[in-house]
Amino acid sequence: MSDAHHDDHHEPNHEGPIRTPKQLIVAVVLAFVVPITIIVLLAGYVASGTKPSAGSDGLGPQATAARIAPVGQVTVKDASDASALKSGTEVYTAVCAACHAAGVANAPKLGDTAAWAPRIATGYEALLSSALKGKGAMGAQGGGDFSDVEIGRAVVHLANAGGAKFEEPKLAATPASAPQ
Repeated sequence: MSDAHHDDHHEPNHEGPIRTPKQLIVAVVLAFVVPITIIVLLAGYVASGTKPSAGSDGLGPQATAARIAPVGQVTVKDASDASALKSGTEVYTAVCAACHAAGVANAPKLGDTAAWAPRIATGYEALLSSALKGKGAMGAQGGGDFSDVEIGRAVVHLANAGGAKFEEPKLAATPASAPQ
């Protein structure tokens, strides 16, 4: 019994993409160089400085200054200085013309005698009160920031253009300073 047993089973073929020593060297070098390059680039990106992200500017100096800014401001004007006051035409141009030039929201137009006649009949004081306090769609002082005398001048300008003969308001006499 000297039968020779020959196993003819074949081992499976284990060939991979690397077939030459040169390919092996390139694969090993790339396996080290590529990850190291990626790590260096990521570290450089992270360490390069702060990058603002969405919504992160809320803690910046400008945003903080805007949050803690006062809500209002007080401005002191010298009402006794007649030269500093605006004329009726200047106040009309700055504020009133926005509605009264085109007749917006039923505002009587400048120079429309028919629209101004019933209003003029109520008198200067009633017109001034409406201008100072607001009436209908018109806000107080027409939304402007003027003294009562300046608003009065604008009322006279509008009413006189509509046929009235009102006299422009003058500054009230300031009381003399008390002797010390």
